[in-house]
Amino acid sequence: MGITIDGTGEVRGELREMRLLPRVPRRRGTDPVGTVVAEYTALRGWDVVPGVRARYRAGRAECSCGRAACPSPGAHPMDIDASADLTIRAGTPLPEALSRWSRTPGASVLIPTGRAFDVLDAPEVAGRAALDRLERLGLPTGPVMSAPDHRLWFLVAPGTTDDQPVGALRTGDGRHLPGTGLRTVGRGGHLTAPPSDHAGRGPVRWLRDPGPGTEPDPIGGRVLLRALTHLCRRGGSTRW
Repeated sequence: MGITIDGTGEVRGELREMRLLPRVPRRRGTDPVGTVVAEYTALRGWDVVPGVRARYRAGRAECSCGRAACPSPGAHPMDIDASADLTIRAGTPLPEALSRWSRTPGASVLIPTGRAFDVLDAPEVAGRAALDRLERLGLPTGPVMSAPDHRLWFLVAPGTTDDQPVGALRTGDGRHLPGTGLRTVGRGGHLTAPPSDHAGRGPVRWLRDPGPGTEPDPIGGRVLLRALTHLCRRGGSTRW
């Protein structure tokens, strides 16, 4: 990605100690969410934004932003000060990323879409079928997240979602293909990233880790979009 990390071999050693997989122990006394944020910005080349959280009471989501009629409870950036930019930019040195994240305790991890990647959000059954099919053919699929409510989020090359399936409808949080349950999210959106929970519904986890050689591929993204569209249509209507 052409990312450079400021610092000495000691900083590189610190980064080697931090992995996205939860079974790898982290340094004592370090905020585990903060270290993941530092990985995303320094190693993956992704911007990160502190996000709000939500909890459910009597079947209704309450957003930490305090708005009674919040349109995206628990799934939008914090707005502590309208004039402040809380984004931690890609390539931010490790110590600075950790320090900046510590100023927003309890925040969820959000990554702006349309910059490093777009997102294909599919029902789990169709998503796993597409994964199996493409992997059997030896085609790249890129990183994949397992989200609450039995959804899979596929990270694809930016611009992939510009090639929309016929009939896709634009909404405030992406484009939906009616009757399929397929949603695409490009520029202007945000993705809840592990280890945070999404909109109070439950945690987001990696199904396909963003390790070496898994960067979103433009050709693979378009093939995946076509495969998901076909499988979602064949599976019938999926309620949102």
